[in-house]
Amino acid sequence: MEKLVAIVGPTGVGKSCLALEVATRLGGEIISADSRQVYRLLDIGTAKAGVSERQQIPHHGIDVVSPDEVFSLVNFLDIAVQAIESASRKRTIPLLVGGTGQYVWAIIEGWEIPRVEPDISLRKNLEDRAARGEALTLHKELEEINPEAAFRIDHRNT
Repeated sequence: MEKLVAIVGPTGVGKSCLALEVATRLGGEIISADSRQVYRLLDIGTAKAGVSERQQIPHHGIDVVSPDEVFSLVNFLDIAVQAIESASRKRTIPLLVGGTGQYVWAIIEGWEIPRVEPDISLRKNLEDRAARGEALTLHKELEEINPEAAFRIDHRNT
């Protein structure tokens, strides 16, 4: 990847508007790093670019799946990496725009995510344990399995 501009921050600070301006000036393409904009029909509260804006500036990762479909980090990475590579081949600047930190860090740090089916019962068990106040115990278990990840992840970030 030659160049990547990341416009990140919390909800409601104007990331989408700024991204449109930057993309217009630099000849860029926008890659949404927003975990809600991938869903069709969830337009309120997501600050999705409108149809006219998407016709002016190429957008990726918006309105990809229905709200009842599963969308994971692996799915995001497939879309984002392909869009970044395509923009680079066209000599346009890819703009990674959004507030979903996991999506942003996965791209910036080059995470390699295994392609496995979600284990819903395991996830529920872990979420239940965290809700019962076992976040520190879960973090210690992570430390045993993957010390590098445990070092980067705050123990309160369940």
